[in-house]
Amino acid sequence: MGKRFEVQERVRWSDVDHAGIIYFGSYVRFFEIAELEMYRAMGLPYSEYFDILDVYPVRAQFHCDFKSPAYLDDLLTTAIWVSRIGKTSMTLSFEVVRTLSKKGTVGEILTTGHCVLVTVGQKTLRPQRIPDRLREGLEQFLIEG
Repeated sequence: MGKRFEVQERVRWSDVDHAGIIYFGSYVRFFEIAELEMYRAMGLPYSEYFDILDVYPVRAQFHCDFKSPAYLDDLLTTAIWVSRIGKTSMTLSFEVVRTLSKKGTVGEILTTGHCVLVTVGQKTLRPQRIPDRLREGLEQFLIEG
């Protein structure tokens, strides 16, 4: 059984509307930060990922269920894990929880979701088998179901 990878980040001014409530699209930024840091923890920093593996991870689907809003300056913890590894694609699941806040309930789950990524060759841009090095790194964060 794998483990979740977690990262903390604050809700910034650019994430919120005039009322100080997070804009729904900003959750993608929190997911992306967690994803990038998870790859770094696997020894594949995003700045080297493409050249080392000769593939791009293309987003095929992004799904998010909104449960409660975050507020300006909230500290959020984004947990990310691999919920499926296929031949050419993977599913990364995530959960965003409020860790610190002056307005909201600490510990509250704000959003959950998943993203399906397809590995494509850099030259062909066609689906390509997930490289072994990436697959091995992902397996430490694999929590199926």
